[in-house]
Amino acid sequence: MGIEIVEAVTAAQRSEFIHFQWEIYKDDPHWVPPLLSEREAFYDKSRNFFFKHSDAALFIAYRDGVAAGTIAAIHNKRHNAKWNDKVGFFGAFECHNDTEVAHALFGAAETWIAARGLNVLRGPTTLSMNDECGLLIDGFDSEPMLMMTYNPAYYVDLVERNGFGKSMDLLAWWVTLEAGDKAVNGRFGRVAEMAQKRSKFTVRHVDLKRIDEEFEHIKGVLYSGPWEQNWGHVTPTDEEMRHLVHNLKQIADAELVLIAELDGKAVGVAASIPNVNAALRKAYPKPGFPEILTLLKFVWHRRKVNTMRFLVLGVDAAHRMAGIDAALAVKTYEVMLRKGYVGAECSWILESNDAMNRIIELGGGKVYKRYRLYDRPVGGGHPA
Repeated sequence: MGIEIVEAVTAAQRSEFIHFQWEIYKDDPHWVPPLLSEREAFYDKSRNFFFKHSDAALFIAYRDGVAAGTIAAIHNKRHNAKWNDKVGFFGAFECHNDTEVAHALFGAAETWIAARGLNVLRGPTTLSMNDECGLLIDGFDSEPMLMMTYNPAYYVDLVERNGFGKSMDLLAWWVTLEAGDKAVNGRFGRVAEMAQKRSKFTVRHVDLKRIDEEFEHIKGVLYSGPWEQNWGHVTPTDEEMRHLVHNLKQIADAELVLIAELDGKAVGVAASIPNVNAALRKAYPKPGFPEILTLLKFVWHRRKVNTMRFLVLGVDAAHRMAGIDAALAVKTYEVMLRKGYVGAECSWILESNDAMNRIIELGGGKVYKRYRLYDRPVGGGHPA
């Protein structure tokens, strides 16, 4: 029968597409399985706001009638409009260590984006760079943080042998409590202290009970952040951002979401989230197991989470270089210390973002994971 590629268009096919991950990672000690209800909503075109402006197709590869791989082909129209290019994306690439199946999957994605006039295939992004993105190429010895990717090491070979070359690397930094303490009590802390005295701004934590009002208050900072012109960045729509904020609210610690204000206006934001993936890994969602029981297990294990992800650090364009970012980082460290966290991941950061990488390094961070986005021109693939 050979290899057959089928587009997943029915609910049953989408479920098979999602469930295939458990086949790939069934013996992997670091993979964190997603909640099935979340993934089903994510790929449902009637429920994910991404599909209001863009499109995607899900493909399943079968070898001799048995599912052997998956891939999503993505047309992110807002990306192309902002960057004036013709890039199509791939995501949700999962595959056995089978070069022929991988070749067929990439071929299906390329054919789909080429039919829409796109001339470069880039990925992985699922579905956009505001979701999980990047192929893990270094740092396979621990579980990923929330909204960060994980994959078998052999995926690197499957991708590169199919004609893809490096486009951009994304860095994940690790900061221990001890490293943070040294930075706060050194130059980094002095910069933050001088900045707050000079600029007279205040820092408070978010009020999760008024999350919609808080979102409107900080929206200007989020949408004018220094990342606005960063490589590949596309600002989410208001609907997409609100959806993300409300999802994160369910797991957020209000004291880890900080707002810097000057004369009543938000001028900076720092948001961290507890590493709930540690609890989710122990709860281990899986097809056929009642999700309510998984969630009860998750709540139980969440009590012992003692690491976190530093997710967002942004300062209003008019107040950059004023040390507000350093002050927010120091305040985050103080909460981290008081609440018993032992370490934090700062992610992800473009390798080309020298300013942010310097700040994290000054704060005691060390790069411990690296993710890569790959490009290949349409027609540039070749058999592995």
